[in-house]
Amino acid sequence: MIRQIKIKICGLTSLEDLKVCQELGVDMTGFIFHPASPRCVSADQVGRWPRKNELRVGVFVDFSVEQVIKVMDTAGLDLVQLHGGQDVSFCRALGRKRVIKVFWPERYGLTQDFERELARYREACTYFLFDAGRDLGGHGRRIECAWLKKAEVPLPFLLAGGLCPDNLHLAQEFGPWGVDLNSGVEISPGRKDREKIIRAVKKLRGIK
Repeated sequence: MIRQIKIKICGLTSLEDLKVCQELGVDMTGFIFHPASPRCVSADQVGRWPRKNELRVGVFVDFSVEQVIKVMDTAGLDLVQLHGGQDVSFCRALGRKRVIKVFWPERYGLTQDFERELARYREACTYFLFDAGRDLGGHGRRIECAWLKKAEVPLPFLLAGGLCPDNLHLAQEFGPWGVDLNSGVEISPGRKDREKIIRAVKKLRGIK
């Protein structure tokens, strides 16, 4: 049984899927505002959708600080997840408490290099997110980085990368604060699988 950790369902594109997450008490719901993504939604659309107790997270790649803030206001976001090359000053301009900074451990050859980069952002954001691959997201596979299990991480972090109901037990090995589920709970890009979400939440909440 996996200890209870925070659950984020990302890449939501419909009110129906959002309601499923809300009914299950998911901690965070994620919306992608990157035009090139098949899961991209508009700020106006998200802003019209009702919310319950979940935190709303917006995923951004190449927006300016001003553009991000405008989307946050329109969509009613609590947090921003930065997937691009945003630097420390960019994070600080948005406000530390509102930023989830994404890192790709597979980019780094040495644990020390990875830890040094994390240290730079320690005072500029509230959470980290570690994803598979070397950029962007939605790769549909797990992180291939054994040394990550022993890395010194200065902030709570979410683990992403090919997580689905059948491999969630492997996430525990990394000791994440939370998990980010996207393609692993989908029928097709942007279209979630209700049963997979239910299974994932039950496993993460320790409900048999």
